[in-house]
Amino acid sequence: MAAARRWRRKCRTRNAVLALLIASVLAPLALYSGAPISPFSGPALTRGALGRDPSTLISRNEAGKRLNALPQDTFDPVPKAASDTRANNVGDQGTQLGQNGGVQQVVMGSNIEMSGESSGSKDGRVRNVEEAKVSSHDTSKRKRADGMVITSEEGAQLTKQSGLTNVGAAGDNEVRAMHNAGDLNAHLDKLINDEKSSQQITDSTSKESGAMITSSNTSYSPTSSDKTILVLKDQLRRAKIYIGFLPSRGNHGFVKDLRRRMRDIQQALSGTTIDRQLPKNVHKKIRAMESILTKIKQVHDNCAAAIDKLQTNLHWTENQLEANKQEATYAAQVAAKALPKRLHCLALRLTNEYYTSSSNNKHFPYQDKLEDPKLHHYALFSDNVLAAAVVVNSTLIHAKKPADHVFHIVTDKLNYAAMRMWFLANPPVKAAIQVQKIEEFTWLNSSYSPVLKQLASQFMINYYFRTPQNKPDRNPKFRNPKYLSILNHLRFYLPEIFPKLNKVLFVDDDIVVQQDLSPLWSVDLKGRVNAAVKTCGEVFHRFDRYLNFSNPLIAKKFDRHACGWAYGMNMFDLSEWRRQNITAVYHYWQEQNEHRLLWKLGTLPAGLVTFWNNTFPLDRSWHLLGLGYKRNVNPMDIEQAAVIHYNGNLKPWLEVGLPKYRSYWSKYVNFDHAFIRECHIHP
Repeated sequence: MAAARRWRRKCRTRNAVLALLIASVLAPLALYSGAPISPFSGPALTRGALGRDPSTLISRNEAGKRLNALPQDTFDPVPKAASDTRANNVGDQGTQLGQNGGVQQVVMGSNIEMSGESSGSKDGRVRNVEEAKVSSHDTSKRKRADGMVITSEEGAQLTKQSGLTNVGAAGDNEVRAMHNAGDLNAHLDKLINDEKSSQQITDSTSKESGAMITSSNTSYSPTSSDKTILVLKDQLRRAKIYIGFLPSRGNHGFVKDLRRRMRDIQQALSGTTIDRQLPKNVHKKIRAMESILTKIKQVHDNCAAAIDKLQTNLHWTENQLEANKQEATYAAQVAAKALPKRLHCLALRLTNEYYTSSSNNKHFPYQDKLEDPKLHHYALFSDNVLAAAVVVNSTLIHAKKPADHVFHIVTDKLNYAAMRMWFLANPPVKAAIQVQKIEEFTWLNSSYSPVLKQLASQFMINYYFRTPQNKPDRNPKFRNPKYLSILNHLRFYLPEIFPKLNKVLFVDDDIVVQQDLSPLWSVDLKGRVNAAVKTCGEVFHRFDRYLNFSNPLIAKKFDRHACGWAYGMNMFDLSEWRRQNITAVYHYWQEQNEHRLLWKLGTLPAGLVTFWNNTFPLDRSWHLLGLGYKRNVNPMDIEQAAVIHYNGNLKPWLEVGLPKYRSYWSKYVNFDHAFIRECHIHP
């Protein structure tokens, strides 16, 4: 019996020890494999709320899997919809626990709201057994990772706010036993120490900027492994924005620091796709970058006002630029069309010489050639003596038979004496020349010519002479005084001026002839009236650049994309002109354009509509344009052209003329002439 009693006592002791061993094995299983843990099915926990980092929930899941415990819900990443939701108010600490237990995280200025409860959250709230039991204890206290002490009452209140639930009486007893034994605090401290090497984002200067980063010690699941990379990219994006503003504000020290931080971030991002590939010191780089960005933000705290000021300055600058362009254009027009002092001096000296010289020397030779239709006749309408002299000289120098050329010059009464005196003192060799003035054409009056009637109208007087000087016209080109002179419109009355001629070559006074032009009289115009070089190579020489195609009369009659052509050297078939009565066509369009609704002033638009479908295209080598405004004309093209034209404002006799092209013109001027030397006219 005694042996039996000893054996039973021994068995009871063995059973007690065995029970304790079983309890020690089952207790962790009950602790880690209780109810499923779903971090977002109920209120979420943060380290700031319970002194623990939410990443321990993930660690517990992983531990459960390693222990082959019951299946548990995995840690789901923050839903995209939730991450895009903006929190309305963010506290100084960067996190807020709402009444429903929701947590808002502020990461780099972006709010990520995690909803407090979802469907079925009452039964699936986050269960954190250690925290729940610690918070329900009466007397014990423990320290959080941030050094704050939480009493049992505070823990109970946080547990209530966070929606924590007990996992059962067995779990209660185990946790209480661990707490009483002091093992729970030690276990929590161990976990916290183990987690201190995990990913964290803390910002020591966030209180100053109002955007504290609260995702410190934040661990990410495999399905959201690029959150730190996103933070780095966001910092890099903001840094690139600031780098454009800093130099303009004189913050060169900030620029240097910011560029260094940008290089650090770029090196950290180089070749990485997930967080665990980042270097270990990445969080230090994040804090350093956030610090410099916060300082820069304080400097640029009033960006909206700065942008408004910049836009105002930009608008003012654009207006000033436009006004300066208009003034420059107006000044260029004045400089181009005003007669230089030296040329005015030449005209005065020639006029004085004409009226003081003997009357026996005032007749031109070869007057019998003036109406001979077999000869080559030129029509030149000009008030510039020197320019007209260059046209005549250059033509005759290159003419194979100078005796076959006849020049008809028409000028105004102001320059009539000077023009005659020049060619009387410098007569063309063997060639015939005629100088006339407009007043000799008694048939040309306002009753016959609509343009003369319009030039004398009150509308034209107001247009030219009553424009406020402080508001220059947007296009002063069309207010050029030359449009007031009938000299500019004589080209439309060639059959009346030369009634006995069949063909006439019309030339402007700003051309230079470089080849014999006699072959032009042999060109078959195929029933057309006008022969000219077309200007299809440039967009601004199309019809829609000269005519108003919003007017139905223009839009119905003409093609807006039709090629224009150039005045300056034009062969006119006067016989065909008379047969088709082209002068009447010109009068019709001038009457339609009485109020300048079809085109602005000028002779080219009038010529385009008058000779519509009546222009024969000449080869481009006959007439080279652009030496009065283009700065890059091909020298080879200049050498090969039969006629070069200084069309534009930069005439070769002006100081504003392009020097690179002036020699082509000046070599036909006799600078040894006494009057030219006295008026200080130089090449």
